[in-house]
Amino acid sequence: MKIDFKKYSDGLVPAIVQDNETMKVLMLGFMNEAAWNTTMQTGKVTFFSRSKKRLWTKGEESGNFLELKSAAVDCDNDTLLIKAHPLGPVCHTGADTCWDEKNHKDDFLYYLEGIIELRKKASPDESYVAKLFTKGINKIAQKVGEEAVETVIEAKDNNEELFLNESADLLFHYLILLNAKGYRLKDIVAVLEKRHSK
Repeated sequence: MKIDFKKYSDGLVPAIVQDNETMKVLMLGFMNEAAWNTTMQTGKVTFFSRSKKRLWTKGEESGNFLELKSAAVDCDNDTLLIKAHPLGPVCHTGADTCWDEKNHKDDFLYYLEGIIELRKKASPDESYVAKLFTKGINKIAQKVGEEAVETVIEAKDNNEELFLNESADLLFHYLILLNAKGYRLKDIVAVLEKRHSK
């Protein structure tokens, strides 16, 4: 890939960062050749900070790194499109993006998967999800079974609120089980799509 760092007098090219899964635009930064090389070497998106006058790896203070997935340069070789996986909120304000948009697909379940991935890394004392993961796959599977039974019980009655809440609990714990097994919702969707095509 040829990037024209000499096109602008300061040696910086704009770098648009997009979430690799949701395709949401997360932020805009600037890279010089050193920032580009560091990004390629470490796999963590690194910029040249115009205010700090130095290389700056996104997340170096917050821990909310941007894991590089792919990169492309535009037709003029002077603007980068970086696709990354964000390890937490991107904006310094705590928002998902620098435009204060929620970083999830139109389907909230994909966003929820990302929340589960983040929460399992938290302290078990602070997160129900993390606590459940520390108990292991058997406990997680058992919890899905319990929620399934409770959903069936509520389905036999006519209390809409209880049925919907138990259904939500079941779906939430199923997503946790998928994560614990190393799969994502997209893997299940792929199976269903394959069946549908037959």
